[in-house]
Amino acid sequence: MKMFASSARLRPLSVAPLWSRLLLIGALAMQLLWHSVQPTPQAKAEPLFAAPSGSTLRLMALGEPELLSRGLMLWLQAFDYQSGVSVTFQGLDYRHLEDWLTQILALDPLSSYPLLSASRLYAEVKDPEKQRRMIHFLHRSFLQDPPRRWRWVAHAAILAKHRLNDLPLALKLARTLSQSGIEQYDIPHWVTQMEFVILEDMGELEQAVQMVRTLLHSGQIIDANEIHFLMERLEMLERQQQQGGVQKSGEPSYMKKVEQEIMP
Repeated sequence: MKMFASSARLRPLSVAPLWSRLLLIGALAMQLLWHSVQPTPQAKAEPLFAAPSGSTLRLMALGEPELLSRGLMLWLQAFDYQSGVSVTFQGLDYRHLEDWLTQILALDPLSSYPLLSASRLYAEVKDPEKQRRMIHFLHRSFLQDPPRRWRWVAHAAILAKHRLNDLPLALKLARTLSQSGIEQYDIPHWVTQMEFVILEDMGELEQAVQMVRTLLHSGQIIDANEIHFLMERLEMLERQQQQGGVQKSGEPSYMKKVEQEIMP
């Protein structure tokens, strides 16, 4: 009841002193003027920050490193979509990106998610330096677990060959595959055959011929179709040697087969 009584005793604004009404109007005008001169709010992209150390991430995992690995990978892939702004992959700091991918893979070494993202997403940017950084990541990761990660360095060799036009780098990656001893595992034979195809592209016909002969005489190739393919390839390489030129008639179909088999 007291509340209603006090409300009834409120005076109208017209009975207030003139100076107080002018002060109120002035304050409202100043507030409107203040808001009118403020710049329009703009969304600003946040840069990708450095990854925490491996020990810090293991503490954060609370005994569930695989779960944290998946969560961080989802966060990393969504980083290009921030509140009110979209960041292209090319705009990311690839030094930090490589560190994030390395740490995420260390949390769950059996996962191929970071490797897939590196080869199929982040290596697709039209920036040779950033592509090389992703290729380096794939190569380094392969050396840690060749039997499980061979397909990613094979894809890195294709990136080096077709995207960077860097045949020496592609040859280095192909030789990493052929000299890693992974032929003892159940992998396609073309994995160890990429080297002679790149040697052929480089005009190193003598080395390519020697490698095909070694493969045929090693006894490792027992599939009749693979043997037939290698024998045809050897004949073509020997003809090229005699003609003193490089023909690439069989290369596109071979590389197309390789690219189709790289992805599961």
